[in-house]
Amino acid sequence: MSINWLRFVSPSLKKPPLFHLCHLPPPPPSSSAVIVAMSYDKELAAAKKAASLAARLCQKVQKALLQSDVQSKNDKSPVTVADYGSQALVSFVLQQEFPDNFSLVAEEDSKDLRKDGGQEIVERITKLVNDSLTIDGSYNVTLSTEDILRAIDNGRSEGGSQGRHWVLDPIDGTKGFLRGDQYAIALALLDGGKVVLGVLACPNLPLTSLSDAGQHSPNNKVGCLFFAVVGGGTYMQPLDGSSAVKVQVSAVENPEEASFFESYEAAHSMHDLSSLIAQKLGVKAPPVRIDSQAKYGALSRGDGAIYLRLPHKGYREKIWDHAAGCIVVSVIHLPTFLRGGKMQADS
Repeated sequence: MSINWLRFVSPSLKKPPLFHLCHLPPPPPSSSAVIVAMSYDKELAAAKKAASLAARLCQKVQKALLQSDVQSKNDKSPVTVADYGSQALVSFVLQQEFPDNFSLVAEEDSKDLRKDGGQEIVERITKLVNDSLTIDGSYNVTLSTEDILRAIDNGRSEGGSQGRHWVLDPIDGTKGFLRGDQYAIALALLDGGKVVLGVLACPNLPLTSLSDAGQHSPNNKVGCLFFAVVGGGTYMQPLDGSSAVKVQVSAVENPEEASFFESYEAAHSMHDLSSLIAQKLGVKAPPVRIDSQAKYGALSRGDGAIYLRLPHKGYREKIWDHAAGCIVVSVIHLPTFLRGGKMQADS
């Protein structure tokens, strides 16, 4: 049997009573079994479009990041014009596609942008979003600064265990983004409290395995889009829209041959404990430390066999930190899977 492990610990949502983070259906009893699933074709197409547009905006910002593009939130974590622009773009696209049934739980809000002195950065975000929409050409619209602020704040839905709710991290791995390393636009759809669809846009992730030689070569193409729908498997395609291929997790059976992923930032996961666990398992390879949910994408295509995330005491996970990545891995029907808990509401 293959080795594939994830760990989740009582994360928090904003207010909803309960969300199941990983709804992992049992493996089919035989190869002839047929999984009957509701069609989410329209939702998947919209999610891929929204995440791809946001990824292009983020790439543009990262290539010429200005000091004024980076702000600090109340918790001292960084936030950039790309975080806000990404959220505004995704929010706008989803609301255009689903005007009568739109609910978004997302990381950012416009509170800091509405403060004195925020007008310049709002105008920059507005230009970035409008430029992205103009290049795409699907929507004949020019958004005002107030439209942008409203689109960002549309991510303040309280969600819930009933109905459909989109979940977004506009840039997962902002610190990686600032370093020029890995980050992801992570978008998921919850239906009846269960994750049914996920899209991960990973602009800096190589199209070939991280374990391949020359992964840091300038000739190695980057930019991956992973997507999954419950009952339908996981696929990867280049961000340029080329053909998608179905991916499969690692078939490694011997822990001594396994490699494992963990968070790049020591503040996000206890590296010492991860090292101890790896030692007990007999894992010989050093950990591969990557920012963001790009780890889930890499895991889904077999770049590694294990993902260890062991948060420090008091660290509160959020649903947008894992929802999209979880389904990208879990719909592959892992033979072995440490099934995590549930997304708990804040008290």
